[in-house]
Amino acid sequence: MKVKILTIFPELFPGFLGMSLTGKALDEGKWSFEAINIRDYAFDKHGSVDDTPSGGGAGMIMRADVLGAALQANYQTGRLINMSPRGTPLTQAKVRELAKEEELTIICSRFEGIDERVLEAYGAEDISIGDYILTGGEQAAMIMLDAIIRLLPGVLGNEESNSEESFEDGLLEYPQYTRPTEWQGHLIPDILLSGHHQKIADWRHLQSEEITKQRRPDLWKKYLASKNN
Repeated sequence: MKVKILTIFPELFPGFLGMSLTGKALDEGKWSFEAINIRDYAFDKHGSVDDTPSGGGAGMIMRADVLGAALQANYQTGRLINMSPRGTPLTQAKVRELAKEEELTIICSRFEGIDERVLEAYGAEDISIGDYILTGGEQAAMIMLDAIIRLLPGVLGNEESNSEESFEDGLLEYPQYTRPTEWQGHLIPDILLSGHHQKIADWRHLQSEEITKQRRPDLWKKYLASKNN
């Protein structure tokens, strides 16, 4: 997968994506990135990329002409994504969808936002990683890319890991345990030491249901609806 990142802070990349499994995948060429400095396409010596919002209001807005010039020079094909808190939520289903793309171009928003005209002109897709505000889209882009890269073929090594994680079947993941069998008076549940694979699978599924019901009633409602269809 090829990734192009439009940002005013290209030095932030790859950040933590250069470590652990994603870093190994980068070294092995399973994915690559190019961080493009939007300021390189500014029209003044100061590298200005923003201006005051039309109609008044607080903060600054990224200019359509500057970002448009950066896109014109660097965006050719593939999905174009703008990291924005007003975007559609990043779900595991969306991550799986994006992991199938050969090329992604990601705009890292800053300031109060981006001039809507350039987003409309290039058909950018707004994606949000959660209902909160960050100082910029770079952090959000890294989180999204981390979720995507780990699904690329050969990155995790054990492909079974993907199928048993939270959200893959609409439920949160069941509790996990490992040795020692006893820790500070706490024991591993007997069922996990039984060697009975079907009973273990049933117990894990029940645990996933209970945790989802308690912690994410929104997911639980969707899960019940999917079972009834």
